[in-house]
Amino acid sequence: MVFLEKFNFSRDEISEFENNTADVMIDALEKERKLVLANGEYLMDLGVTNFKEIFKNYYELFLLDHSNFINIFNKYDRSDLIEKLAKNVAIVEYL
Repeated sequence: MVFLEKFNFSRDEISEFENNTADVMIDALEKERKLVLANGEYLMDLGVTNFKEIFKNYYELFLLDHSNFINIFNKYDRSDLIEKLAKNVAIVEYL
């Protein structure tokens, strides 16, 4: 999961994530590393300020097809979405 360093995860944060996540999910994230990176880069480019928190809580979302991932977030006003995500990442469940 070293690829998460691209999103400013420290080695300790990566280790903690790996220790608290099912092996099958770790394997899926590793296998689909390019997809996870593309989806993560999209959120970062969007301006999301709490990427780590979103990823830690909703990592399975990053396994979605890239176009579907983009469509989820493109339905909303960019600045409003970023503001709401910063206040409460749980809204991801309702997107």
